[in-house]
Amino acid sequence: MYTILIFYNKILNYTILVQKNIYSFHIEILLSLKTVEWKDDSVVMIDQTKLPNILEYVTYTDFNQVAHAIRTLVVRGAPAIGVSGAFGLALACLQSKATEKNELIKFLENAKKILFETRPTAINLAWGLNKIMEVANTGNTVEEIRRNVIETAKKMAEEDIQINMSMGKNGSELFNDNDTIMTHCNAGALATVGYGTALGVIRATKESGKNVKVIATETRPVQQGSRLTAFELKHDGIDVSLIPDTAVGYTMANNLVNKIVVGADRILRTGHVYNKIGTYQVATMAKQHNIPFYVAAPLSTFDMKSNPEDVIIEQRKASEVTGIGDKKTAPDDINVINPAFDMTPPELISGIITEKGVAKPPFEESIKKLF
Repeated sequence: MYTILIFYNKILNYTILVQKNIYSFHIEILLSLKTVEWKDDSVVMIDQTKLPNILEYVTYTDFNQVAHAIRTLVVRGAPAIGVSGAFGLALACLQSKATEKNELIKFLENAKKILFETRPTAINLAWGLNKIMEVANTGNTVEEIRRNVIETAKKMAEEDIQINMSMGKNGSELFNDNDTIMTHCNAGALATVGYGTALGVIRATKESGKNVKVIATETRPVQQGSRLTAFELKHDGIDVSLIPDTAVGYTMANNLVNKIVVGADRILRTGHVYNKIGTYQVATMAKQHNIPFYVAAPLSTFDMKSNPEDVIIEQRKASEVTGIGDKKTAPDDINVINPAFDMTPPELISGIITEKGVAKPPFEESIKKLF
């Protein structure tokens, strides 16, 4: 089996290295990672389960493959899976043998159900799927629906990067020269189509001429912080230090961090934020130490209808906790509680950074104005 690694240089030319049995690599200059894109009627993704040792691109032609990729974290991060869901429905349009509109819509509704069930907490997935179905339902013929769905999905991917850059610019104004910023999980280019949400804010802050350092949590149990965030920041030339999740309090108590910015998988109209498990702990400690705690997310992450009791917290498999890779770290048949997300209440949040501006408390009023 061969792995294809793509190394981008400063002017976005590339060379392709094909090598058998690659276990590690070093990227000298990594300008931009495009997490998911549409190429030749296929969906191409970075396999994030292989990072940071192997940068591998996988190609899918079946919406069921995209669903499996979302479920198994080949692609993850709320904005990225929102676009991936849209691309999944675009593939379903091509897969369907329907000759009438009603047949195709029925096929797409089934594909939407399969894709939606992969990650119930991240609202961007539902947003992406619903947006595509709206477009599909307005088409008059099968060919028109296929054409419009594919073009809409591609446009959603392109807009994601621009949205993140606008968000980054808005957020950069909240950070000062020589700040040390803590972030939890991965809300970077790998969690979006490109550039990132929380890491996009950090990138934009550095691009504005300010000198910043980053403290990244490892983010157990699947290490998105150490595998992905540290990987991105290191290769962007941003000063990053990695800490165990259990050192968050120590870091704050010893004045090693000035501000915090994280991403989000769902934000309610009330300002309740659902993000990677452990975010609530970081926010609680930040409040204790009077450290500003910011959230960065596009408007597609906002859920303006649900209440906190309505949100389903995804439970992940026990093996993520009982072992690391093939190595067991816990006794057999131990009970495991492994939620993927937690909820941070609005009273712990200093501001929510979006592409339309920064929402400040009281959030129910400021969020409504964003829309």
